[in-house]
Amino acid sequence: MLANRNAMPTIAVKDLAAARKFYEGKLALTPLQSTEEGVLTYQSGTATIVVYVSQFAGTNQATSCTWSVGDEFDSIMNALKARGLVFEHYDLPGMTLQGDAHVAGDFKGAWFKDPDGNILHILNR
Repeated sequence: MLANRNAMPTIAVKDLAAARKFYEGKLALTPLQSTEEGVLTYQSGTATIVVYVSQFAGTNQATSCTWSVGDEFDSIMNALKARGLVFEHYDLPGMTLQGDAHVAGDFKGAWFKDPDGNILHILNR
């Protein structure tokens, strides 16, 4: 039923203007639509990301959205860092921290937060 349908990450924010600045300016996502009700939609690959205003923004303590960036991991991570992103460092079992990347074997991942504290992630898969 849903196996061949695209899923949409849906991310709650408190300040739509700050979110727009982050998602368009820092992440360079392509805006698709903005509504008067406080909803922004972005194109990311073949997926759509929905950013909406909620009083519960930033309360999730887990990853909200992940981008699989493959072999471009290092260059994308460097580009995000050049745009002012600060990467999170976690104590993750079986992983070592190499710079800002968490590494386990051939896996590389990096986590960062949006202005509301939503946790976002890139990985080399």
